[in-house]
Amino acid sequence: MTTFKRASKALTSKFSAIYTCNFHPVTFLSHFSYTHNASFCSRPRQNNKEASTIDLNQYPSDNIRNFSIIAHVDHGKSTLADRLLELTGTIRKGHGQPQYLDKLQVERERGITVKAQTATMFHRHKFLGSDTDFLLNLVDTPGHVDFSYEVSRSLAACQGALLVVDAAQGVQAQTVANFYLAFESNLAIIPVINKIDQPTADPDRVKTQLKSMFDLNPSDVLLTSAKTGLGLEQVLPAAIERIPPPPGKNTSPLRMLLLDSYYDEYKGVICHVAIVDGALHKGDKICSAATGQSYEVSDVGIMHPELVATGILLTGQVGYIVSGMRSTKEARVGDTLHHTRTVIQPLPGFKPAKHMVFSGLYPADGSDFEALNHAIERLTCNDASVSVTKESSTALGLGFRCGFLGLLHMDVFHQRLEQEHGAHVISTVPTVPYIFEYSDGSKLQVQNPAALPSNPKNRLTACWEPTVIATIIIPSEYVGSVITLCAERRGEQLEYSFIDSQRAFMRYRMPLREIVVDFYNELKSITSGYASFDYEDSEYQASDLVKLDILLNGQPVDAMATIVHKSKAPRVGRELVEKLKKFIDRCLKLSYKLLLDLRSSLGRRFLL
Repeated sequence: MTTFKRASKALTSKFSAIYTCNFHPVTFLSHFSYTHNASFCSRPRQNNKEASTIDLNQYPSDNIRNFSIIAHVDHGKSTLADRLLELTGTIRKGHGQPQYLDKLQVERERGITVKAQTATMFHRHKFLGSDTDFLLNLVDTPGHVDFSYEVSRSLAACQGALLVVDAAQGVQAQTVANFYLAFESNLAIIPVINKIDQPTADPDRVKTQLKSMFDLNPSDVLLTSAKTGLGLEQVLPAAIERIPPPPGKNTSPLRMLLLDSYYDEYKGVICHVAIVDGALHKGDKICSAATGQSYEVSDVGIMHPELVATGILLTGQVGYIVSGMRSTKEARVGDTLHHTRTVIQPLPGFKPAKHMVFSGLYPADGSDFEALNHAIERLTCNDASVSVTKESSTALGLGFRCGFLGLLHMDVFHQRLEQEHGAHVISTVPTVPYIFEYSDGSKLQVQNPAALPSNPKNRLTACWEPTVIATIIIPSEYVGSVITLCAERRGEQLEYSFIDSQRAFMRYRMPLREIVVDFYNELKSITSGYASFDYEDSEYQASDLVKLDILLNGQPVDAMATIVHKSKAPRVGRELVEKLKKFIDRCLKLSYKLLLDLRSSLGRRFLL
């Protein structure tokens, strides 16, 4: 019940906003001294210098390779990216911070990647009998299931991917998910077994897993240790030789794909783009295919790995542009940008982010609403995948209903609000979107349980809840315990097989409501931490749902309302009350009621 702990702490403590800003200039071409800067929208001010030594005209599309690093959490993606940046002289060895591309404070504290980051590298390689200079665009992607949307966007700018697998842990759930994301995008996949220096490393077993799961040839697998540098000399040559160049045409009209955007307090909106066709120059006038608005390009360049102005971007290259956009809402991810007065066929773009979890955010002090509003606006400049709408609660006052990609995404958003903007919030219990149908044929989608009427005018005829397809990989000795857990969470088994003699692969269809609270923690607990878990959204399914209200002094508290399955309502209600008693003054009269059958026209109520 971290939500109630956060609420109790927020209500009983005095807070002081701490906001620091450490800035170190960036010395061009690899001499970096970087300290994280918690400035406006979490991005450091860039210290651009003249980039006269970089002439992008020397790199035709045949000499460009765009690739991403994909892997499960903690399999060494960011460390491998560091080593590749050092090998190409993009950063100097021993200077700057480890996991250089993980720039957010929350990323460094948790040891995870949240935002995909791009870096341009230059590398000379003997290709087709002669020494050739190549431009390599590297994208370091997140590994957690909540940020798979970041991965899919990154892969749209790539023609290949390094699939990194831990030599000791082997194939994990997110390894499977990321492989199929890359496979469906028709990318060339280079398998890399990392951390071969570990005492428990078993590369041969992992090769067998890659063969059985993905039909990847064991002879194509690269064996590396990003920590010690062992085997890294094979990675860049393999990327150059196995990954095709970008397919665009220099002579075609300009088309560029908008990959990401963020707000910089000095430059305004900075867009990350991939040039699919044509060329872009500083001073060009461009137009958005989605909005029809026109802009003039005031700055254009590459990430090397900081922003370096080049004045031009050519076909197949990935870089940034500054065009005078006033808000990141104008920069729609997946949009096609092109020259004004030209007619082009828009690029396919991306599927919109689907919000899986919703939670209410309220200021700990009601007078801080405007400050929280300002903090959320600034933070969403860099995280367009969060949906925000204003709402009010009789118990907590004015606040916001926010949609997130998952629980970790929600937790990271809360942490960034506190660390980067000094905001202190109370968050309600996370919920998922439900659909209710009434006798008059109307349907109501409910993201906030308090919005569901306790005594509807029309009879409720059907309820639907969202489901997910869950992938679970576990040691074979824990199969029985995991099957029992999934059955308790109303899971339907879809697939059950063995990767090898030691590990089992399972797929379940499960209600999203059953996994957003504590499923992952319980799964880790019963498997001694060895389970890996991933999920993708699926369809809605009919379910027997009820609304659970918590009453304080006889009055319902809308912020604590929740929707649960009928069979679990009594147990969930008792658990909520027992936990609330630990955090709320005992002198309050605490009771709760259960609306047991929403489909009954009488709206029967039962006090437990």
